[in-house]
Amino acid sequence: MTPGSNIPLPVTHVTVDVAAPVRLDVSGLLLTPDGKVRTDDDFIFYNQPTGPGVTYRSGGGTTPDAIGIDTTAVPPGIEKIVVTASPDAAGQTFQGIEPTATLRNAADGSVLATFTPPRLGTETALVVMEIYLRNGAWKARAVGQGYADGLAGIATDFGVSVEEPAPAAPPQPVAPPQPTAPPQPTAPPPAPAAAAQPPAPGAGAGAGKVNLDKGRVSLQKNQTVSLVKGGRPLLAQVKMGLGWEPAYRGKDIDLDASVIAYGPQRDHVDSCYFGKLSILNGAIKHSGDNLTGEGGGDDEVIVVDLGRIPQEVSGLVFTVNSFSGQKFTEVAKAYCRLIDAATGEELVRFDLTNAEAQTGVMMAKLVRQFSGEWDMTAMGEFVKSRTVRGMVKPAAKAL
Repeated sequence: MTPGSNIPLPVTHVTVDVAAPVRLDVSGLLLTPDGKVRTDDDFIFYNQPTGPGVTYRSGGGTTPDAIGIDTTAVPPGIEKIVVTASPDAAGQTFQGIEPTATLRNAADGSVLATFTPPRLGTETALVVMEIYLRNGAWKARAVGQGYADGLAGIATDFGVSVEEPAPAAPPQPVAPPQPTAPPQPTAPPPAPAAAAQPPAPGAGAGAGKVNLDKGRVSLQKNQTVSLVKGGRPLLAQVKMGLGWEPAYRGKDIDLDASVIAYGPQRDHVDSCYFGKLSILNGAIKHSGDNLTGEGGGDDEVIVVDLGRIPQEVSGLVFTVNSFSGQKFTEVAKAYCRLIDAATGEELVRFDLTNAEAQTGVMMAKLVRQFSGEWDMTAMGEFVKSRTVRGMVKPAAKAL
């Protein structure tokens, strides 16, 4: 399997073991549709080896640890089980110790699929694979999403209260005073959502904010277009297409397009990326991962049904990250474009120029206005981050 690919499960009881040249700790988390555990009891690992429909099996250091999943015993309301792995040695990264996940039929041990996440570096924990329910059928998806802050980072992301590892506890009391002190004074000004509006008019102040009445709009950095035609908001399905080409021939570049959803307080609601192809009950969907940037046209597409975006979501930030670690100075022709999904008509285009030697870029943002219409602003702001997880905080500030 390759990152983002999926297969149907032909059996109801499977195991996922994760092997590497070093000892790994393997865990499983039972997730609700919002991507969170119900309680800490849904975190299955060596200290809590059983849960509803999910079990942990230790390999004892001689065989890989494994997570067993009986889909018939998974309780209602659980739509996904993610399988994670981290090196047993404290602080060890996955650099040079590529893990391989093997999905097996639990009844006879036969192999259904294997997956080796590509190009790992400073990651100390991984979401390797997920078993998920879609339209009443269970499937398996290869993920390979890395975390630099170990298993605690994964657990926190999925709503587990991390108190167990003693080393992790001190940083958590100590860290908040520094990050939280500044944001709390600064959060109130943008909070009223009125402050979310000034950037849109301000961004277009030089050229004037335009709408779509005259056809396609080509945006410059920080310019804004209102997604309105004939005085009416464009409440329809749109596609955000993102594309790129390597600056030097023969060199593949693995860029990942994502969209991060925020509430009116700039609070993170969810992220749609190659490892999570659908969010907000299907209102936002991802086309899947392109590992090279080869081929004409859009490399990755994110479909956004503006009419189905929940009211608690007021801003979307579209990002691109270099998962393989190459800088954007090695990328040519990076662009994003907004397309009417019904007609295929290109509505807005932003061609990124003057790239910086970074691994992440915020391409554009969609902000819901008081009137209900959406404004799109070209951003082109670079960040040091190889994954969408590292874009959440800088993108919130940029809304």
